[in-house]
Amino acid sequence: MGLNDSSPGAMRNGRGLSDQWADSVVVRPRTTERHITVHKRLVLGFALSIVTLIIVTAVAVVLSIRFEDCGDRRGAPGEAGPRGSGRSNGSRGDRTGDRGDEESVQPWRNPRLPGSLRPRHYDLRISVYMDNFTFSGEVSVELECLNATRFIVLHADRLEVDRVSVTAEGAGGRPANRPGGGVMRIHRLFPFPANQMYVVALHREMKPMRVYRLNMSFDAAIEDELLGFFRSAYSLHRERRFLAVTQFSPIHARKAFPCFDEPIYKATFSLTLRHDPQYISLSNMPVEASSLSDEDGWVTNRFARTPRMSTYYLAWAVCNFTYRETQTDSGVTIRLYARPDAISSGAGDYALHITKRLLGFYEDYFKVQYSLPKLDLLAVPKHPYAAMENWGLSVFVEQKILLDAEVSSSSYQMELTMVVVHEICHQWFGDLVTPVWWEDVWLKEGFAHFFEYVGTDFLFPKWNMEKQRFLTDVLHEVMLLDGLSSSHPISQEVERATDIDRVFDWIAYKKGAALIRMLANVMGQPLFQKGLNDYLLSHMYSNAARDDLWSKLSQAMHSEGRDINIGEMMDRWTLQMGYPVVTISKNQSEQRPTHYITINQKHFLYGEEARKNLSLQWQIPLTVAVGNQSSVCVEHLIWINNRTETHRIGQMDDDTWLLGNINQTGYFRVNYDLQNWKLLIQQLHSNPQIISVGNRAGLIDDSFNLARAGYLPQGVPLQLIGYLPEETSFLPWHSASRALYQLDKLLDRTDEYRLFSDYVLKQVASRYHQMGWPSNGPGTEGNILQASYQTEELQRELIMLACSFGNKQCHRQAVAYISDWISSNKNRIPPNIRDIVYCTGVSLMDEDVWEFIWMKFHSTNAVSEKKILLEALTCSDNTFLLNRLLNLSLSSDLVPEQDVIDVIIHVGRNPQGRNLAWKYFREKWDILNARYGEALFMNSKLISGVTEFLNTEKELYEVNAQKHLSN
Repeated sequence: MGLNDSSPGAMRNGRGLSDQWADSVVVRPRTTERHITVHKRLVLGFALSIVTLIIVTAVAVVLSIRFEDCGDRRGAPGEAGPRGSGRSNGSRGDRTGDRGDEESVQPWRNPRLPGSLRPRHYDLRISVYMDNFTFSGEVSVELECLNATRFIVLHADRLEVDRVSVTAEGAGGRPANRPGGGVMRIHRLFPFPANQMYVVALHREMKPMRVYRLNMSFDAAIEDELLGFFRSAYSLHRERRFLAVTQFSPIHARKAFPCFDEPIYKATFSLTLRHDPQYISLSNMPVEASSLSDEDGWVTNRFARTPRMSTYYLAWAVCNFTYRETQTDSGVTIRLYARPDAISSGAGDYALHITKRLLGFYEDYFKVQYSLPKLDLLAVPKHPYAAMENWGLSVFVEQKILLDAEVSSSSYQMELTMVVVHEICHQWFGDLVTPVWWEDVWLKEGFAHFFEYVGTDFLFPKWNMEKQRFLTDVLHEVMLLDGLSSSHPISQEVERATDIDRVFDWIAYKKGAALIRMLANVMGQPLFQKGLNDYLLSHMYSNAARDDLWSKLSQAMHSEGRDINIGEMMDRWTLQMGYPVVTISKNQSEQRPTHYITINQKHFLYGEEARKNLSLQWQIPLTVAVGNQSSVCVEHLIWINNRTETHRIGQMDDDTWLLGNINQTGYFRVNYDLQNWKLLIQQLHSNPQIISVGNRAGLIDDSFNLARAGYLPQGVPLQLIGYLPEETSFLPWHSASRALYQLDKLLDRTDEYRLFSDYVLKQVASRYHQMGWPSNGPGTEGNILQASYQTEELQRELIMLACSFGNKQCHRQAVAYISDWISSNKNRIPPNIRDIVYCTGVSLMDEDVWEFIWMKFHSTNAVSEKKILLEALTCSDNTFLLNRLLNLSLSSDLVPEQDVIDVIIHVGRNPQGRNLAWKYFREKWDILNARYGEALFMNSKLISGVTEFLNTEKELYEVNAQKHLSN
């Protein structure tokens, strides 16, 4: 259930909160001069007293240990004027004043906030100046004192703090009834840039259980770096227009206003935005009052009070977008805001439609209502991530939410769908219940990533995403990363702000999703849903840690008499890096048939050296089935707790094969003795349908990776995929394609590459010719709502493999499509394969084709088409053109800023551009790091992408040299 009461005087803890902006602090006047007549002796005594006082004061100053020297100007009692700001590059010295033990501790030097104060409510006013890209603000923070302290330590980064005042308030937030109106005298004010903090030091302590109000005014720039409160631009009718939007996650709210910028410090927010009337403004909540100034005609919008939430979910935007809207059955208003031309073309209609359905789906699944009266989806031209789930105002980069049905491929539509599903899930896992700290960021990102597939299955059941596509796109992909010795546990210790970025990686997202899927399958859907419902209801509008989740899921299991300690089981998976390889074999006894199997677990790692002295163990829910040429028996669930165990299952003879991890619900690899591998390979060649499609894909992925890591002979996976000409399902082909892609990276500069490519083409040829190319009749392009989705995806996979590895007929068809487009100026290429055709054509044809694609890239308004046209430009064999593209991407406005990294990565994937991209990356590292260094994923994506194909000793030396330079 949601927090419906958003009236100005209400708060969940029952204490009323004042919504009025703090009046100017009353400062007591200095004593006025009076005419006093005194005796000369008194005057002399008074003078001597003054001299004595000066001497004593001088001695005290010399002997004392001073505070941080940060623009040490002292304001009048209770109020401080202009002084140092968050832009300061440092502070002078490490010394403190003579204010006792608490001051000597210097809480601002701790990377975490001290915890003595808790914000209850922010009243925030922002004036936005789009003409010069600056803003000014005033914030009034209602604080509850938990432990006596003289210091208010909060976050501020790149803010010019102007005035600060502190008042003490009585019960219920009312001003204290005492002289001076409760004014607290300020002793010092200074920023501490090392921790992006701002310190207000008072003359006397704040008392526990009392309420105080901190008032601050500030100024800052609307940055161009995609974090904090930043600006973006777009063109409409050849006119350049600007907008400004926030991106506060994970630690960038402090760039927009002084705040307690850690997830645990949840509070309510009342926001007021003032701006030029040519713009509109949006925030988490609806506008509750709007007015026009008589003086300058500017608009002032006051938004309704939010529920309790973390600072990084506060959001606002100032733009001149238009919108379309719909409404759920429960009365929630959903609007999609975008460029006026995108709205008028209907590009946002698809996302709006599925969002309405998704809100209903999640409310039904979680049994918890959506908490806010509205949900806005904002499509912006430039954003550091695919999207951000701000509560009630989710922000998407245009490529992830705008859909042109005439030109968008099935892959693009699927990707867009999953991004929307992900962000809507966050309205519960993230916004409503927030992880206590960043070490458990997977609690929100893992759930949202898992529900991408569950929610998409709700929208389009025939896609079968959770049981199939999840395997190749999540499970197989993250196990590749998590098998490296450089991996890390999913829950990581995080102390400093600089450490936070590293927890937002595919281990948190994809491994989190895989572990949640494994747990859901162990529990069964009814109990899993019951546990999630209890978890959400218990922690709504608050924070939770992983133990809170384990507790609720364990309680759900116990309610049905299932005595499984979820916490004990899952701590092995979340607090240890990596995953196990489980080896299953029949007992080696002379007696046949046998009923027993031996199961062994080891930590899976690539490379024998990395496997030494590692003794990690897991509690493994292993499902095992036995089968033969004609049937498979019912699967068994076996809990593996020790390194080696023996278990009894059904009767087996010499022709019976074993199959573990049924439908790949577990997060581990499965190995067998060579005889069992031989039987499984025979089964795939003779009657593959006996084994489920998920396990066929899993056998391919496991065998290739077991061979790569040295657990299995290299010939086994190549023998196994020999059955592929008979494979009619997309998923095993997709799994094989990913495995072959890994081999391609290793072999493409060796003498054996020709043999490898010929082998791949031999496997692909018969099925490729049978499937052919898609028709391009009117009304059929890009429509993945039809039942033939799996067939279309298989056809696309085969065409990609054929063209990539040099099938001549595939090349001729691609060239014919491009030639027809150029000669007729009509693009008849089916949208589902345009990226393959564009890339193949650019790589095979002359410079004029590259220029044609470059021209089309600039002329199209469809964001999905722009994306694949830009990627096609990186496919050229002409190094001059590739160099030109690299230079244009970073030094001009011709390539969108968020696409620069993709350009460099895709040039690096081109065999002709690999060295160019690597050289360009090293030469431009300082520029790239300055531009993208603070954005989550951006730098890691660039580094991993540009080094992906490097595999020589010389390149290893260059990578290590670059690493040392970067440090």
